Amino acid sequence: MTAIFKKDLRSYFTTPVGYIYMAIFFAVNGGLFSLNTLLEGSDSQVSVYFTTLIFALVILIPLLTMKTFSEEKKLKTEQLLMTSPVSLGGMVMGKFLAAYTVFAGSFLLSCFNFTTLFRFGPKNLSGTGSAYNGAILLGSVIAVLLIGAAYVAIGVFVSSLTENQMAAAIGTIGMILLFLVISLLNSYIPFAPVRQVLSWLSIYSRFSNFTYGVFDFSATLYYCSICFVFLFLAVRVYEKRRWA
Repeated sequence: MTAIFKKDLRSYFTTPVGYIYMAIFFAVNGGLFSLNTLLEGSDSQVSVYFTTLIFALVILIPLLTMKTFSEEKKLKTEQLLMTSPVSLGGMVMGKFLAAYTVFAGSFLLSCFNFTTLFRFGPKNLSGTGSAYNGAILLGSVIAVLLIGAAYVAIGVFVSSLTENQMAAAIGTIGMILLFLVISLLNSYIPFAPVRQVLSWLSIYSRFSNFTYGVFDFSATLYYCSICFVFLFLAVRVYEKRRWA
């Protein structure tokens, strides 16, 4: 697993993919941060920034994950992976961790924006300190990291299904959007049990507690479960392919 992780992580920076992703991420993230916090003045709400960011990641993360397995199929190196002295689970995990490291590293670097927020953002009622709550910022950062992990896992699974990188990106966007906005269908469904199931499945409905500075253990377990399920499905895809 370690060898595959290092190989894939290196590939992000020996090809333009990693640099393009980081450039787009920092540009989009910086724009969202400025629009939703600094330029809003005393009316700004940091939760709006994080909410718009998780929707922006619907487009950004598939750019990162679309090559994980699709490129191996296209370059005909998939058989080398499948016959290498590493388990299929280790292979999938190594690729997941490489993509997630690039995402998490980029996001955590962008968190230096918060120093600007505390220094130049609106002050509290006494005028002596920042109006922003550190617990809310920390909770939101944790939530974005967890949601990002779920997005990456979905992207890795979709990439394992096709050798076309564009198809992998579009498929990932569609699947993430489904999980993200599924709870919005509740207003059209009169049957309460169905509404509860949709809310339970929704990535977005579990995000709000973190924006209030509350660490939601059940939401954390849910995001980790999403990662496990989709990585397990990717392993099953390759188990089926190995014995086909």
